[in-house]
Amino acid sequence: MMSTVKSPSLSVIIITKNEAHDIRDCLTSVAWADEIIILDSGSTDETLNIAREFTPNVYTSSDWQGFGIQKNRALAYATKDWVLSLDADERADAALLKEIQQVLKSSEFDVYFIPRLSSFCGRFIHHSGWRPDYVARLFKRGSASFSNHLVHESLAFTAPTGYLKQSILHLSYQNLDEVLDKMQRYAMLGAKELHARNKRASLLGAIGHGAWAFIRTYIIRLGFLDGAQGFMLAVNNAETTYYKYLQLYFLIKKS
Repeated sequence: MMSTVKSPSLSVIIITKNEAHDIRDCLTSVAWADEIIILDSGSTDETLNIAREFTPNVYTSSDWQGFGIQKNRALAYATKDWVLSLDADERADAALLKEIQQVLKSSEFDVYFIPRLSSFCGRFIHHSGWRPDYVARLFKRGSASFSNHLVHESLAFTAPTGYLKQSILHLSYQNLDEVLDKMQRYAMLGAKELHARNKRASLLGAIGHGAWAFIRTYIIRLGFLDGAQGFMLAVNNAETTYYKYLQLYFLIKKS
C-alpha cells in the first residue's frame, strides 16, 4: 500500500490597526494559505469586518507594547508547519507564492529571507537603500521569533537560512499624508527606543544625523536614480531622523 506524504502547511500572520484601505488586497494575495492569523490592536474602521471575510482567526490585543511583541503574540496563534509574516501594506504575488510552495516541499532551510520591492508615492524604488531589502519572513514554526523592538523589529533565529528570488510587494507610502503620518510615528517610536537604551542626543547632533541620512540615501545609496521620489524619500529619511533625535533630546531633558 502506497503512503502519501503530506505537504507542509503554512500560517500567514498579520498585525493590524485601521488597515481597511490595505488589508483586503493583502489577504487576497495569501488566500491560498492553510491558515491566516490576524491580530488587531484596536481598529475603529472596517479592518476587522474585512478580515473576517477571509479567516475566522481574528484576534484583538489592545495592550500595545511595540511591533515585535505584537508579532510574537500573533505568532503564538499560528498552528501550521511554516509561518509567513506580512504587514497589511504588503502583497505576495503569484510568482512569490509559487516559489514559497516549492520551498515548503524541499525544506532545505528553516528560515528564508525574501527581497522586498517597496513603493514611495506611486513609484517602486530600486535604489536609495531600499533594494533588494532582504527581510526574514518565512520560517519553520518554532525556529524563530521576533525581537522586542518598538519599531523596525526583526526575526531572531539561529537556524540555517536561505534566500528567495521573488519579492514581497511593499506599498509603503502611497501619498504625502501617509508619509507625514509615518514620519511622526516612527520618529517618536525610534526616540523612545533610543531612550530605553540610554542613548544621548543634542540639537546639533539631531541636525547632523538628519543631514547624514539625506546624504546616505540620496548620494551614497544612489537615490538620485529614483527620480523625484528618490529625492522625496531622502528628505523624508532626513526629517524622520532629525525628529527622532530631537524627540530623544526632549525625552532626556524630561527624565
